[in-house]
Amino acid sequence: MAKEWILNSANMRWGLTRKRNVGPVSELIRKCAPKNLQEWEGYYYSNGYSIEHLEDLGRQLFRKISEVCRAEIDRVSEQDCIHFIINLVINRTFDGYQSEIQTIYGQLQQELGVEIKPAPDEWDRGYNVDFYIEINKKYIGLQIKPVGYASFTQIFNELDFQKETHQRFTQTYGGKVFYIFSRTEGRKKIIENPEVIDEIREEIKRLICTQ
Repeated sequence: MAKEWILNSANMRWGLTRKRNVGPVSELIRKCAPKNLQEWEGYYYSNGYSIEHLEDLGRQLFRKISEVCRAEIDRVSEQDCIHFIINLVINRTFDGYQSEIQTIYGQLQQELGVEIKPAPDEWDRGYNVDFYIEINKKYIGLQIKPVGYASFTQIFNELDFQKETHQRFTQTYGGKVFYIFSRTEGRKKIIENPEVIDEIREEIKRLICTQ
């Protein structure tokens, strides 16, 4: 298992089995439509590359692992490993979290056509509100929850706990608090519950009408 991981990682790094090195393998096997392994093997060596070529790629892989990888491993210190783990768990997780929140924040602002502002610290701590919208000196609270950073069980436990603080926010500032759930789809950050946008619009209209 460890050997397979090393071989696969090194091969991916140097791209020794990419199309430029071994040909259009997916296209070739579809053209061949082999009934067994031997039929495919013969077809590839006749229409792709020779076995000698693949053996040479294997030797290149061995040199990369035995020379380049080994030299790089020898240069890795214990402190490098400690720094890597801390950076991955703390710094990169935080950066990803912040990126997701800011992306969703921007989408909401564009969809709603109103200014959305970061909540002051006392609102974050006292009312569990991340952002707010001001309408006629009243405030709508928003809380963004990136789903990928917590399980739904954890999130719904938090919702129940935060219900009372959100009720107090509404009593104090006039507007409701809305949850926006976000998730990552490929490289895109999307709003998991897009129906909340119409709900916020309705709350904006309600506060406009109560001036």
